Amino acid sequence: MIGLLLVPPVLSLLVLGAHFLRAGTPLLVGVALGTLVLLFVRRRWAARAAQIVLVLGALEWVRALVALTGERMSEGLPYGRMVVILGVVAAVTAASALAFRGRTLRRWYRMDGNGRP
Repeated sequence: MIGLLLVPPVLSLLVLGAHFLRAGTPLLVGVALGTLVLLFVRRRWAARAAQIVLVLGALEWVRALVALTGERMSEGLPYGRMVVILGVVAAVTAASALAFRGRTLRRWYRMDGNGRP
């Protein structure tokens, strides 16, 4: 069950890492991959760090969406499909941060306040 709940955050981090790899920012690729490793640390701080990276990742997708849309519009190229795709990627990445608010993952990461796994 835990594995299924972590599929959206894992996929979001992998796609974010690929985005940074294509952009030529190896440090941010390392952050995305390092956050993947944090998903296996059963502590509150690890879950919070993953949530922060996912929210920042969603903001990066929105930034890329705005920048690429502006470029394509100024060049007279079609942009509608790109807007939909990047919008969905941003929304899924943001929603992946919400996965940690569910009861099962809250217990898994010991976020329920009583210290139990």
